[in-house]
Amino acid sequence: MAEETEEMRREMERMETKEGGTAAGRVDGCEAVRTEVAAQAEDEEKEKKKMMKKAAKEAKKLAAIAKKKAKEEELKSNVGKDNAKKQAAKEAAERKKAEKEAEAKEIQRLIEIAKATPKGVKKSMSEKMEKGYHPQLVEAAWYDWWEGCGYFQAEPASDKPKFVMVIPPPNVTGTLHLGHALTDSIQDALARWKRMSGYEVLWLPGTDHAGIATQTVVEKKLAREQQISRHDIGRENFLKEVYKYVDDYGGRICRQMRRLGCSLDWSRERFTMDKQLSMAVGEAFVRLHSEGLIYRENRLVNWDCTLKTAISDIEVDYIDIPGRTMLKVPGYSEPVEFGCLTSFAYQIEDGNGEIVVATTRIETMLGDTAVAVHPEDERYAQLHGKFVIHPFSGRRLPIITDAILVDMSFGTGAVKITPAHDPNDFATGKRHGLEFINVFTDEGVINEHGGMFEGQKRFETRLTVVEALKEKGLYRGMQDNPMRLGLCSRSKDVIEPMLKPQWWVNCTDMAAEACKAVRDGDLKIIPREFEATWFRWLENIRDWCISRQLWWGHRIPAYYVILDGEESKAGKPGTTAELVDHWVSGRTQEEAEAKAKELFPGRSFRLEQDEDVLDTWFSSGLFPFSTLGWPTATKDMDAFYPNTLLETGHDILFFWVARMVMMGMKLTGKIPFSTVYLHSMVRDAHGRKMSKSLGNVIDPVQVIEGITLDELHATLHTGNLDPKEIARATEGQKADFPNGIPECGTDALRMTLLAYTSQARDVNLDINRVVAYRHWCNKLWNAIRFAMINLGDNFEPPSLLDFSQAPMECRWILSRLNAATMQVSKALSDYAFSDATTALYNFWQYELCDVFIELMKPTLAREDSEESSLQKRLTRETLWCCLENGLRLLHPFMPYVTEELWQRLPKSDATSRLDSLVIAPFPQENTSLQDEVAEEEMRILDAVVRVARSIRSNYGLTKQRPSLYLLSRAERVGEIVSRNSTVITTLSSSSEVVVVDDASKIPSGCAVEIVNESSSVYLLLTGVINPAEECAKMEKKINAIQEQVSALQGKFAAPGYEAKVPEWLQKENQEKLQRLVAEQESAKIALAEIQKLV
Repeated sequence: MAEETEEMRREMERMETKEGGTAAGRVDGCEAVRTEVAAQAEDEEKEKKKMMKKAAKEAKKLAAIAKKKAKEEELKSNVGKDNAKKQAAKEAAERKKAEKEAEAKEIQRLIEIAKATPKGVKKSMSEKMEKGYHPQLVEAAWYDWWEGCGYFQAEPASDKPKFVMVIPPPNVTGTLHLGHALTDSIQDALARWKRMSGYEVLWLPGTDHAGIATQTVVEKKLAREQQISRHDIGRENFLKEVYKYVDDYGGRICRQMRRLGCSLDWSRERFTMDKQLSMAVGEAFVRLHSEGLIYRENRLVNWDCTLKTAISDIEVDYIDIPGRTMLKVPGYSEPVEFGCLTSFAYQIEDGNGEIVVATTRIETMLGDTAVAVHPEDERYAQLHGKFVIHPFSGRRLPIITDAILVDMSFGTGAVKITPAHDPNDFATGKRHGLEFINVFTDEGVINEHGGMFEGQKRFETRLTVVEALKEKGLYRGMQDNPMRLGLCSRSKDVIEPMLKPQWWVNCTDMAAEACKAVRDGDLKIIPREFEATWFRWLENIRDWCISRQLWWGHRIPAYYVILDGEESKAGKPGTTAELVDHWVSGRTQEEAEAKAKELFPGRSFRLEQDEDVLDTWFSSGLFPFSTLGWPTATKDMDAFYPNTLLETGHDILFFWVARMVMMGMKLTGKIPFSTVYLHSMVRDAHGRKMSKSLGNVIDPVQVIEGITLDELHATLHTGNLDPKEIARATEGQKADFPNGIPECGTDALRMTLLAYTSQARDVNLDINRVVAYRHWCNKLWNAIRFAMINLGDNFEPPSLLDFSQAPMECRWILSRLNAATMQVSKALSDYAFSDATTALYNFWQYELCDVFIELMKPTLAREDSEESSLQKRLTRETLWCCLENGLRLLHPFMPYVTEELWQRLPKSDATSRLDSLVIAPFPQENTSLQDEVAEEEMRILDAVVRVARSIRSNYGLTKQRPSLYLLSRAERVGEIVSRNSTVITTLSSSSEVVVVDDASKIPSGCAVEIVNESSSVYLLLTGVINPAEECAKMEKKINAIQEQVSALQGKFAAPGYEAKVPEWLQKENQEKLQRLVAEQESAKIALAEIQKLV
C-alpha cells in the first residue's frame, strides 16, 4: 500500500509540472486519481475473493471426486475381496463336492467288490476301514456266506436243547410289508440269541398259496394281457398259469426275508401246495370227515359276488354307516344308497288289515318266508298262526311268534324273515322249520325266485322293488338307520349272506380242549391279556366253513355219489338241491369209491369230485407239523415237534393260532407249541392304520435303501387308488416325508422295530427314529475305528483277563457290561424286546461311548512309565473286552454291522477259533466283573458331572473350561472326587476340580447348583462369559419362542379348528406347544441366573 501511495505522489508531481496548474486544480486531480485507484483496488479485491471462492469450490469438487474415487476404489477392493471370498467358497464347495463324489465312487467300488464275493465265500476284510458307516457296503455278502456255511441249518440228531419256530407263512406272491418286517425282526432276534446260547435252532421258512389273493391276481393278469377269463381256458390250463406266475414271482418275498437277515433254515423251506403238505391236508380232511367233525350242510356264508366265492370272517372289513350314505360298489356305475330303513306292509291273507315291517335290504324281501312277532306283544295277538300274502310271488307267509328274535320296542315290533339271506333269520328259520329261498345268483343277480325282478342286479332291485311297492300302495316310508356294513377286504364288494351247501368243521370239542390247554398252563399266551380274547372266541365258537369256490388251492378230497337212475333226484353238487348225505371222502378216488360202495351196497354210481378248494387257513392250521413230514413219522417230526414258540400278530390269534392248536391237538395228540407270543400292530407316526389312500404305507426296502419323494409318489400309481385317493395320499406323503426317506439300512430298521415292541397293541412307527438308529450305527462304527487306532497293530487280547489292578473307570465299565448282559438276557427271556434294546443302547451310547471312551483318552495320552504302561494295557484290554462282548450282545438285533465290526477286531485265542459272530457264544453273567464299589463311585462322579453340565447349558458354555469347585460336607464324597478329578474334568469340560468343605473358600463370580443334601457344584464364570451379551442372547431366544407360542395359540383359537384339523395333528400341535412352553421356562430360568452376574 505504501508503494502505491508513493507512486500517486510522483504522478501528481509530473502532472503539476506538465500542466503548470493551480493548487486547487492539483488537489481535484489527486482526488480523482485516489477514487480511481480505490475502485480499482476494490475490483481487484472482489476478483481475488471470487478467484478464491472458485478455487475453494474447485478444491471441494476435486476433494469430492477424490473421495468418490476412493470410495470406488474401496468398493472395488471390497468387491474384489467378496469375489475372492465367493470364489474361494465356490472352489471349496467344488472341492468338497468332488471329494464327496470321489468318496461315493470309492464306496460304490467297494460295494461292487463286496457283492462280487462268490456265494459261500467269506467277505474280504483287507480293505481299510472306511471313515463312516455305509449300510450297503456293510450288508453286502454276509448273508450268502452265513447261508453257505450252513449256520442256519438244524440237525435233528443234535443233543443240544431244541428251539423251534415256524414262520407265519406269507403269501407266496406277496411282498414284504412292515408287519412282516416286525415279525421277522422279532423271530430272528430270538433265533440268533438261542443259537448263540447253545440251542439247536430250527426256524422253518415257508409260504402260503393264498387262494383268493393269488387267483385274483392271475385272473386280472389274464384279463389285462390276453382278454380272457379262467372259464375260457378251463381249470387245468388256469392252474398252469397260476403255477407259472408263482414260479415267476414266488421267490420275491423270500429274497426280501434274506435281505432282512432272517436266519431261516432254507433247506427246509415249504410251500403249502407242495406234494408233502398237500398230502397232509388230504389226510387231515379225511380223518376229520371220518370222525364226523367235518360235515356237509346248507348254511349261510359270507358271499363275495365279485370274486364269486365264500370268504372267511377275517377277510371281511366292517365300516360304520351313520345314516343315508352313497357308496361306490364294484360292478355298479352309480353309487348305491345304504343306511336306510325301508318300511312296507304285508296284507293279511283274510284281507283284514296289514302288518308293517322294515328292512335295510329291501331287495331281500323277495326271499321272505315268514313274519315274526313277539309272543307277548298284544298288538299282534289276534294274528298268531295267520298268514300274509307276498305281494309279488303270492306266497303265503306264516306269522310266527319268536321271543329270541323280536324286540317289541323296536320299530313296529314285526320282523320280516329271510332265512336264506340273514344270519338271525337263518337261525329263526331253523327253529321254526321255515322254507329257505335263495333269490340271488352267484354274481348277485336276481334268480328265478325273484319273479318279475329276475335278471336285475341286487342293488338295482333295491330301487325297483320300492317303486313296485309304491304302485301297490304298500310302501310306508324310509328313514335313516345307522348300521355296520361288511365289505370284502380284497374286492371291496358288499358281502351278501348266501345259503350254500358247504363243508363245515365242528369246532366245539376241539375249542374246549384248546381252552383247557391255556387254563392248565400247558399253553402260555404272551401278553396274558389276550387270554381273555382266547376264551371269549373259543367258548363262543361257531362251526367253521372251509369251502372256497376257487380253483387255486387244495381241491377238497370229497366226492359226490350220483346213483344210476337218480340223476335228476340227486341234484347238482354245489347247489341247494344237492343231497348232503351223498358225499364220501378219500385220500384217493379209489378209497372214495370203496366208501361209496359201503354207503350204497349193490348200487351202480359215478363220482364227481367237489369243484371247491379248502380255505387257506385249513392248510395253514397244519403248518407246525405238516412241514415236518406229518403224517409220516420222520426224524424232523420226532426231533422238532412240538415246536417251542409261535410268534405272530394278535390280529390272527383266532384265525390261525387257535386253529393250529385245535387241529394239532386233534391230529397229533400234542399242543403244537408251548408258547404263543403276540406282537404289536404297526401304525404310522400319528397312530393311524397303514392305508394306501393315506399315503402312509411303507415298504421296508424303501427304508433300507432310501427313496425320494417323487419315487414315493410314483408308487401310488401302481395300485388301484382312484384320482381323489391318489391326491390325498400324495399330500400325506408330502407331510410325512417331505424329503423322501433316507437310506437307513437293515440293522437300523430292525433295531427300531424291536425298540418299539413292548407288548403294547400298536407300534406307531416314526421314520425319524429309524434314521436316528442309522446314525447310531455310525456311532458304533466310530467306536470300533477308535479302538483299532488306539489298540494298535500289535495288540493281542489276553487269554485270561485280570482287571483287579485296572483303573476305576475300567472296573466300572466292565461291571456295567455284566449288568447289560443280565438285562438283555432277561429281557429276551421275557419277550421284552424294548427293554433289551434300551439296555443295549444305554450300554453302548451312554456308558461305553459317552463315558469310558472319553475317559480312556487322557489315560492313553500319559507319558510312558511303569505305572502308566500298566494302566494303558489294562485300559486297552478293557476296551477290547467291552467291544467284543458288546457286539455279541447286539448281534441278534443288528446282525450285519455287528458281524462286520466283530470281524475287524483283534482275536483272542478263544475267538480266533470262531469264524462268525453267528456261532459265537452269547455273553453270560460273570459275577467276577461285578464291582459295586466302582459303580457307586461312578454314580457319585456322574452326579457331579450332570450338575456341572447343567450349569454349562444354562450359561451357554461350549468351549470354555472354567474351574469347578465342589463344596461337600461328606468326607467320603470329597475323597472320591479328589481321587478321580480327571474323570470330572474330562466329562464336565472343566479346567480343574477343587474340593472344599467351606463355602468361604470359593471365589466370587461362581454359578452354583445343588447336587444333593451334602454337596454343591460351583463353576467360576468370572472372565469366562460376558453377562450382558448373554442376557441379550437369552432375551432374544425367549422372544422368538414367544412368537411361536402365540402363532400356535392363534391356530387353536381359529374358528372351526377342532372340526377341521385332524385329531392327530391337533395332538401334535398341543405337544409342540408344551415343548415350547417348557423351553421358554428353561430359558427364563437361565436368564435369571445370568442376570445375577451382571
